[in-house]
Amino acid sequence: MTNKSKWMRIAINQAVIAEQCGEVPVGAVLIKDNQLIAKSHNCSIMKNDASAHAEIEVLRLAGEKLKNYRLNNTELFVTLEPCMMCLSAIMQARVTKVYFGAFDSKMGVCGSSEDFKSLKCFNHNLMVEGGILENECKYMLQSFFKLRRKISKKAL
Repeated sequence: MTNKSKWMRIAINQAVIAEQCGEVPVGAVLIKDNQLIAKSHNCSIMKNDASAHAEIEVLRLAGEKLKNYRLNNTELFVTLEPCMMCLSAIMQARVTKVYFGAFDSKMGVCGSSEDFKSLKCFNHNLMVEGGILENECKYMLQSFFKLRRKISKKAL
């Protein structure tokens, strides 16, 4: 198993926790010098906070742990391609690399829906690679939303 797969598996485990809590199953981990710094998952529903995406939660935890809002020389692994809000926070934190699992054709801004990582408004170069354990990440999300749709139809 490659290191990328190893870290993405931990992110997937965080996504499982999110799903068990009734959240959209997205998980994230932040790595520095091949060491786990922080891990988290979507918490928007639990916290009544639209910004409590997995990426934001992991950046907050890492900042507290490292005593710095700048997370230089770190790598973020997340099960779903970041949205615009998360990408902006990732850029502000100066994360070096982002690896994501599933592509998001509706909200993903690292190449799927849009490609914002190279916008001139960002004073940071970010390396991004998608498709890490893509099928597993995609299946988890598809299954979650398929079940949600099924429950919604029964409620009608």
